[in-house]
Amino acid sequence: MTTFLHDARMATAALREVFPPTPLLRNDHLSQRYEADIWLKREDLSPVRSYKIRGAFNAMRKRMAAFPDQRHFVCASAGNHAQGVAFACRHFGVQGTIFMPVTTPQQKIMKTRTFGGQYIDIKLTGDIFDQALDAAQRFCSEAGAYFLSPFDDDDVIEGQSSVAVELLDQLGHAPDMLILPVGGGGLGAGMASYLQLAAPDIALRYVEPTGGASLTAALAAGKPVTLPRLDTFVDGASVARIGARTFEKLRNTAPEQVLLAAENRVCVTILDMLNHDGIVLEPAGALSLDALQDMAADIQGKTVICVASGGNFDFERLPEVKERAMRFAGTKKYMLLRLPQRPGALKDFLGILGPNDDIARFEYLKKTARNFGTVLLGIETTEPANFASLFARMEQHGFTFTDITNDEVIANFVI
Repeated sequence: MTTFLHDARMATAALREVFPPTPLLRNDHLSQRYEADIWLKREDLSPVRSYKIRGAFNAMRKRMAAFPDQRHFVCASAGNHAQGVAFACRHFGVQGTIFMPVTTPQQKIMKTRTFGGQYIDIKLTGDIFDQALDAAQRFCSEAGAYFLSPFDDDDVIEGQSSVAVELLDQLGHAPDMLILPVGGGGLGAGMASYLQLAAPDIALRYVEPTGGASLTAALAAGKPVTLPRLDTFVDGASVARIGARTFEKLRNTAPEQVLLAAENRVCVTILDMLNHDGIVLEPAGALSLDALQDMAADIQGKTVICVASGGNFDFERLPEVKERAMRFAGTKKYMLLRLPQRPGALKDFLGILGPNDDIARFEYLKKTARNFGTVLLGIETTEPANFASLFARMEQHGFTFTDITNDEVIANFVI
C-alpha cells in the first residue's frame, strides 16, 4: 500500500505536462463567517473546470504505456469526466467515443466538443448517468475499445489522488479537516488512500446530495447498492450506485463522516459564492462548501480545506437555482388560492399584501366554478417571517388557501 504514495506523486508529476497545480486559496468570506481558517482547493480552475481531467489523463496515460496500440477510448459521463476524456484524447491524439445522458446541460456538451474537437464523437443516450453507462459499456465491447470509467478504475482513482498531493504541498502542513464531495467515489477514494498514508490525522468529511446518497446507502448495506430513486439536480454527483473499487477504499468510513446536502440549500450556497466572491460553482462543486454550516460549531479555530470540485455551471440554469434557493430560504412560496368570483375580490386580496410582498405568479387554474375560482399564486418577499403575517391577514379576511411550496406531488404538476 505504501507504493500508493509513490504512484500518486508520479501521477501528479505527469499532470504537469498539461496544467499547473490548481490554486489553494484562503477564503476570507467563509473564514469570517465560521471563525475558522477556510481554504478552497479550486478544481473549478483546471483546464476543464473540474478535477476529472486528472483521473482521465492518468488512466489514459498508463493504458497507452502498457498497450501502445490502444487508440480508441470510450466513456460515459454526466459532463465533467467527458470533458477530461475529450481533453486527454486531443492531447494524446487518440479517438474517443463519449456517451452522455440526454439531460446533460448544454454547456457541458458544448465544452466537451470544444476540448475534443475532431478526436471525439458524442452520443447522447438515456435520462440519467447509469443509463448512459450501460450503453457505453455495450458499445465498448462491440467496438473493441477501452472503457474509461469515470470513477471505478484504479488508475482513475490514482489520478484523482493528485488533488491531495497538491494541497498538502501547497499548504505546507496538514489541515485539521478536509471536506470533499462524493458521487461515484473516485475523488474520495483517491484522496483518502493518499491521506491515510501521508497525513492520517486529517479529519475527512464526505458530502453527497440528499437525492443521490449512494455512499450512505452502501455503508448502511455493507456493499454498493442501487438507489431506487435519484434526484439529478446535482448532476456531477448524482450517481445511483457507488463504484465497487471506490467503495472498497471507503468502506471503513464512519457514517457520521458522511454529510447530506439538500439540493435546494446547495442553490443558496451557489448564489452566495457567486455574489460574495464571484466564484462560479456547479451544484456538485458547491457541496463541500455547503456542508460547512452543518459543522459550524466543530470547525471554529481550525484549518479546513474544501474541495471546490467543479465550475461547469450552465447559466441557463440560474433561474432554477434562484427559485430553489428562495424556496429553501423561505422567501418564496406557492399557494392555491380560493378566490371568490365577484367584482372587487382581486382588489381586496391585493390590498392585504405587505409592502415587501411581490406577486411573482398569478394564474387561474379553474374558471368555470360559479362562486369561486382556483388561482395558482406565487409570492416573493424579503423575510420568511413576512409570510406568517400575510397568512394571518388572508385568514382574517376570509381567503381560503393551501400552501403547496413543499408539496412535491402537486408542485410537480402546477409549478
